[in-house]
Amino acid sequence: MAIELHPLDQFKIEPIYPLHIGGVDASFTNSALFMTAAVALISALVILGSRKAEMVPGRWQSLGEMAYEFIANMIDETVGKEGQEYFPFVFSLFMFILFGNVLGLIPYGFTFTSHIIVTFALAALVFIGVTLIGIFRHGFHFLSLFVPHGVPKVLLVLLVPIEVLSYFIRPFTLSIRLFANMLAGHTMLAIFGGFVAAIGLLGIIPLGVDVLLIFLELLVAVLQAYVFTILTCLYLNDAIHLH
Repeated sequence: MAIELHPLDQFKIEPIYPLHIGGVDASFTNSALFMTAAVALISALVILGSRKAEMVPGRWQSLGEMAYEFIANMIDETVGKEGQEYFPFVFSLFMFILFGNVLGLIPYGFTFTSHIIVTFALAALVFIGVTLIGIFRHGFHFLSLFVPHGVPKVLLVLLVPIEVLSYFIRPFTLSIRLFANMLAGHTMLAIFGGFVAAIGLLGIIPLGVDVLLIFLELLVAVLQAYVFTILTCLYLNDAIHLH
């Protein structure tokens, strides 16, 4: 008897090592496993890329330098030189999301960025961190961020609440965008993959579509990591320069 798999089964969090502490489920899950794998791979890339720097870089050094320059240029273009002190955080954020997105495309992989709790935790970390940076740098003057420049005072009654609301919904829009794209794309892959398995030899067409979707999902995986990171840089720019 064939086992029917639901397209959403790939997103189920399954315990690998069950563990309960004081009534709290602290099990090591497939999600935790792939997060650990992402951190290990990023660490390996950084270590191998910087272990033996040469004038003519090898493959690992080239990859490491490309990643470094990409994030450094992104920060420089959006935040300026003052933002370079936050490079380690922005670099780690980009690489963690990128590897999380890409690992889910590997057969039997797991996309931990397809879970809203993960993406919201990342977005909340960005939101809280950027807000604290703004407060520590500017004190109460940070509140001027919510007052648009050159606007008649009579309109401030309307615009200030809108600015405050748009600021506080940042972690929700940031997290939902990443979560929704990963969830939708991987679900589509699973559906077309199911067509291939169900119709046998006639599955050549959906198989071709599935291959194209894999390349599209790889592009989306990189793009969503970029979008999340560039928005983080823009928020950081607001906190530093109060634009």
